Amino acid sequence: MLTTQHLIKGARTTDQLDLLLVNAPLRDYSQRPRVNDYTLPVLGMAYIATYAAACGYNTAVLDAEAHGLPIADTIDLINQAAPRWAGFNLLAPTYEISATIAASLSRGIRIMVGGHHAKAMPATVLADPRFARCDALVLGEAETRVVELLADHRSRAALPGVMWIDPVLGTPVTGGTPGTSHHLAPDINALPFIDRAFLTQDPYKAGDGRIEANMVGARGCPYDCSFCGAAVSANPDVTIRVRHPHNILAEMLQLRDQAGVTAFRFVDDLFLGARRVIEQMSEAFRAERVGEWACWDATGRINVLNRLPDTTLDRLAECGLREVALGVESGSERILTYVDKRITPAMVVHVVRRLTERGIRVKGYFILGFPTETRPELQATVDLIHRLWDLTAATPSAFRASVFQFRPYPGTPEWGRLMATGRYTSQELLGYAPVDLGGEEEALRGRDEFNFSSGIQFGDTPEQEIHVLLADLARLQHARTR
Repeated sequence: MLTTQHLIKGARTTDQLDLLLVNAPLRDYSQRPRVNDYTLPVLGMAYIATYAAACGYNTAVLDAEAHGLPIADTIDLINQAAPRWAGFNLLAPTYEISATIAASLSRGIRIMVGGHHAKAMPATVLADPRFARCDALVLGEAETRVVELLADHRSRAALPGVMWIDPVLGTPVTGGTPGTSHHLAPDINALPFIDRAFLTQDPYKAGDGRIEANMVGARGCPYDCSFCGAAVSANPDVTIRVRHPHNILAEMLQLRDQAGVTAFRFVDDLFLGARRVIEQMSEAFRAERVGEWACWDATGRINVLNRLPDTTLDRLAECGLREVALGVESGSERILTYVDKRITPAMVVHVVRRLTERGIRVKGYFILGFPTETRPELQATVDLIHRLWDLTAATPSAFRASVFQFRPYPGTPEWGRLMATGRYTSQELLGYAPVDLGGEEEALRGRDEFNFSSGIQFGDTPEQEIHVLLADLARLQHARTR
């Protein structure tokens, strides 16, 4: 029998556990062991756990995906821990597994849920008999409302954006009273820094010997990319906020001094996605001489970076910027307009060249199989990847491509367009299944957790051809990286 030691992170073992936050596995790893050896940490859960712990509650995180746990083992671990509450982050690819786990928990464990899927389909989640014991569905940022629920679950009636099933009427109801809207947008500069004891693989030692940590510099995104769960139209409740540069620097310095961290990855959408933020952060980083003791990676917006003057890009390189992750998505100008990216292929080439010429690496994300995508448009994406590889071969840095298959997420603009056609049901669009592109082949190991398909051909190219392309591009990228 598995024990909770080393698997459930952050708990005080001498006290009753108040809350166990569970990141469900993406697959049932009893059927096939997890082959990739790293997954991004669950920073959102760690924020909730850290805030609740600061308020006096005994909290913990079980990252079943990071541990590669089978479903049955995950259930056993939660029941052994016997928390007062178990919390689930509901995501479309893991919804079915999360629901299976929730339905198998001991009767004395209360259940709360949140996450993108819970926000997009709250009534459906609450009507699911597997979540019949869900006492609270929390829409949006949850830190302060979770603490209120831990104090007394009856307080849910006063909390905005908290839903449950009325026991008499059998219909969903939502809490909220005047003067409680502050719960929807906590002050991100006042939240305690993440206690990394709640995280399984962060900080971690990277292949180059550096100790690395992941961070969040902002919340919310002002863009409306049709396929993205962070699209502004899918999150009208989210107030876009950026942490103060000194607050970010204080966390970086704490991680350096306490854990030896000298490499950071900013995973939010805005760190290099708004010119004002870029100017503020780069000035603060230069004043602190970050580039002399650390390097860092961040996501960026191509249209914003395209307009930056050379002096700002030079300053970013000076401040330690190591790699920028860019959502390119397609090599077709029509498809880029269709998904509302506000960029062109020429703009992509310009930005990648300017960054790599300064020694800044670029990681480009691409999607194959968009709705309405023709074969020539898909080929234009493959051609753009090869062009960027060739373009950067002679620059001081490199370009790498990370390619995915399109899959629809509820709540996004694309989901709405697909449902409006009348050709699909939500059950069909949500029929995600893992795709094995190459078993334990070294070049494909890092793709394992991202290979999911809804089994539907949305463009002109059949799924099987897309899978072959995904594997071929991953092998080419692996060879170039080596």
